[in-house]
Amino acid sequence: MGQRPAQSVSLALCLGGFDPSGGAGILRDVITLSSFGIHPMALRTAETVQNGEGCLGIAPPEPDPMAQLEALLPHLRGAWGLKVGMMALPPRLRRELLGRLQELGPRFRIWDPILGPTRGVPLHSGETLLEMAGEILPAGGWIVSPNWVEAEALGRAAGARLAEPGAMVQPLLDAGAEAVWMKGGHREGAVVEDLWITPAGVKGLGPRVRQPGSIRGTGCALASAWLALRLLGRESREAALEASRWLDGRRGSSAVPGSFGRPTLPPGGAA
Repeated sequence: MGQRPAQSVSLALCLGGFDPSGGAGILRDVITLSSFGIHPMALRTAETVQNGEGCLGIAPPEPDPMAQLEALLPHLRGAWGLKVGMMALPPRLRRELLGRLQELGPRFRIWDPILGPTRGVPLHSGETLLEMAGEILPAGGWIVSPNWVEAEALGRAAGARLAEPGAMVQPLLDAGAEAVWMKGGHREGAVVEDLWITPAGVKGLGPRVRQPGSIRGTGCALASAWLALRLLGRESREAALEASRWLDGRRGSSAVPGSFGRPTLPPGGAA
């Protein structure tokens, strides 16, 4: 009997930092996408010296991600997804890479704007993130998923009123974002709520009781889960709600790899 033809599988391409400890960055993206049955591909746009306690250094990657992208071109067709995370590229190379990706027309797009690791050396300022917004968002179709700290930095750089969430992220909408998924976990209080902000206004995604403890890589995991769910057919806002529920369901099984550092999400199924 002949061999049955291999099935096609949905894929997502992630750009981000390489965290050798696997707690965050593109390794966390790979773990998350795989758990949803999505085939992950990744380009390193930052190298980090990092472990479970914090980040000690960030540098541009080797080899050139443009060469790696060109090698992946035969795969990037149909309804594929794109996630952009940490970028430590020189501005010229960053613009070249982002421009080429826009030309390729990913169906679903999410940008997780990262100021820097939660613990360790900083990377960007609010001004740099605003500059990147002008490079990424005008192509249209982008969801942006800042946490509260990143949204405040963007708003401060733009001179926005920081007491108003919609005003804080208005520069992202002005630049062309389809929606801003403003994650509320970095705010104080026993109850947290994400906000879904579009040109039509600000909508809460429902209050949730804050889960105890600090877990590494939740921002990367949430954005990757959203992308996986979009590729599985969920609508954009529905995917954000489901990704948040998925993360809350995984928190209780967080683990400390090698008994060192802060806990991170375990590998495993999406259920």
